[in-house]
Amino acid sequence: MAPEALADISSAADAIGADFWPINQLIHDNPELAWHEFIAHNALVTFMEAQPGWEVKRSVFGLETAWIAEFDSGVPGSVVSFNAEYDSLPGIGHACGHNLIATSSIVGASAAAQVMAARRLPGKIVLYGTPAEENGGGKIKLLEAGAYQDYKVDLSLISHPNIQQSSARMGTTAISTFKVEYFGVAAHAAANPWLGVNALDALVQGYNNFSMLRQQTVPGEIIQGHITHGGDASNIIHKYAAGEFTVRADSAQRLETLREQVVRCFQAGALATGARLAVTNLGAYKNHVSNGPMADAFTRYYNGLGNDHAIAIEADKDAANGKTQASTDQGDVSHAMPSISPMYEIEPGPGGQGPHNPGFAKSAGTKASYARALRVAKGLAGVAVDALRDPRFLAEIKSTWERDMQNNRRTS
Repeated sequence: MAPEALADISSAADAIGADFWPINQLIHDNPELAWHEFIAHNALVTFMEAQPGWEVKRSVFGLETAWIAEFDSGVPGSVVSFNAEYDSLPGIGHACGHNLIATSSIVGASAAAQVMAARRLPGKIVLYGTPAEENGGGKIKLLEAGAYQDYKVDLSLISHPNIQQSSARMGTTAISTFKVEYFGVAAHAAANPWLGVNALDALVQGYNNFSMLRQQTVPGEIIQGHITHGGDASNIIHKYAAGEFTVRADSAQRLETLREQVVRCFQAGALATGARLAVTNLGAYKNHVSNGPMADAFTRYYNGLGNDHAIAIEADKDAANGKTQASTDQGDVSHAMPSISPMYEIEPGPGGQGPHNPGFAKSAGTKASYARALRVAKGLAGVAVDALRDPRFLAEIKSTWERDMQNNRRTS
């Protein structure tokens, strides 16, 4: 049976969604990179300022393109949050569908607020505009600034389009990206090479060590990289060489172990050649841990909207369907509070590939994909309403999250 509140949530989301469609298209058709989402910031904030009962703040916590909107019942209770994303990818626009992520979160939060007001539910809904998911970790910046703690947030909701079977339990990998630099001594490669220290040789040695490590990594772990500076000319001993490298693992703790192994590979290159090594962190995301009770509630609402078998969630396969090797800064949020990030199926578009592909960017702009995002918005709103009206449900969410965090540490 469909949840009792679903009809009210669905009606509210449909009405809000009709108004939001031009905003979705504006963001999709004007892709902006991390920390430069000025069109999206202004459009989204302007939209929320027009919604009754919302208090909206622009450019919060020192981040020009971050924002917060709060809907307060005036009665103490649960504090439910939604995260919206809206940055794009270099060269291929919204090939990760962040316009749809913004749609689901904003329509979902707004619909939940309408139902909250109509039913006089206690508590708050806090909607965060989070920039720079693709490159910069906007949510991590907000976490570090106390944005979630200041509002005493109990849980976090977001979603992500894909071409895989829809799942309420998206689980991601932890990721760390870093820059490797070697500093040597320049010398003439023919006249007096013995006077030099070859930074490129150090990098090649480190890269070869790094590549050989692949045969002994744990299944599912990924190490990637490329050389960004390979010297200046063929007739010199190179004084400088550099590369950028990425490691991924199933958990933040396992990632730390793998990263230490990788760094030792590059240390060996420095030791062998005499070059000096510098390793600079470029960013890291934790693995996303999906909250079971929240995922179950989302599934009830999502599947309660109809029998479209192409996008229905199969409860018995949900965890397996939700597994992905991708990474997101929502992972860090899930380690700070209970979180779900349902993954839902849209058409792949030309080329038949998923996110980070030009065909997926085209698909993210269609009416059909927008309709799927609205369906997800209703599911997210349902989780929010249940958490606001039922303290026992919130207690179950929190106790499950605490157990998940213990297990995540123990099994890493």
